[in-house]
Amino acid sequence: METSSEKKRVVIKAGTSTLAYQNGCLNLRRVEKLLRVLSDLKNSGKEIVFVTSGAVAVGMSKAGLAEKPSDMPGRQACAAIGQAELMNLYDREFAKYNHKSAQILMTRDVISNPERKANITNTFRKLLDMGVIPVVNANDCVSIENLDFDENDTLSAIVAGICGADLLVILTDVDGLFDRDPRLPDAKLIPLVTRITADMLASVGDKGSSLSSGGMLAKLEAARIASEYNVDTIILKGDSPDNLYSLFEGENIGTLFKGEKL
Repeated sequence: METSSEKKRVVIKAGTSTLAYQNGCLNLRRVEKLLRVLSDLKNSGKEIVFVTSGAVAVGMSKAGLAEKPSDMPGRQACAAIGQAELMNLYDREFAKYNHKSAQILMTRDVISNPERKANITNTFRKLLDMGVIPVVNANDCVSIENLDFDENDTLSAIVAGICGADLLVILTDVDGLFDRDPRLPDAKLIPLVTRITADMLASVGDKGSSLSSGGMLAKLEAARIASEYNVDTIILKGDSPDNLYSLFEGENIGTLFKGEKL
């Protein structure tokens, strides 16, 4: 069985809880370390696609708002502010390590429209051929409520399929999938999932943090979508970017969802 260390084209998704504090301000120390690790993984020969959340939370903070707006125009305005802040930081940090980045913003119709899907597929292929790191987010500024991506876990799985990725890594605030609430002392990490069952979906909570929109249920759904493309998924704790080194050095950490289409 191929190990994570042998995977070349990797989609890595970082959620809001990984990138920002609870007040929406960027966790600069963690983000800078994460981008350094991604750059180093690219130096090692891997092709990296980075799917980012956090635009609304970062925009909310920069706009001086105490909480996420409840109205769609307010959230979209925060996304516009925050996306600029994120890309400015990402581009600057990747450039420190002599890597180029490119922004890709996506909506659901990019996937449902065959011509648009072909265009975005070709764009990913060309960027990776050029050695550029695509930075992907949902295009929240023009998204349509309840029709576009509910959260970026789903987006990352779709991107993994479009890119022909070998592996999807979802960074989150827990170590992986547990057999019960991970806050309980007797909770046990499930290291390998070969099939996502209805019972498994029913047993996990669907609530993310106060600033994020996805919980474990969304991540299981992302792993299921990735499996449709025969892409393995690993859910991994993102508070220490060094976990990515451990993963790609062959250590068994997080939860691996096998991507064989059943």
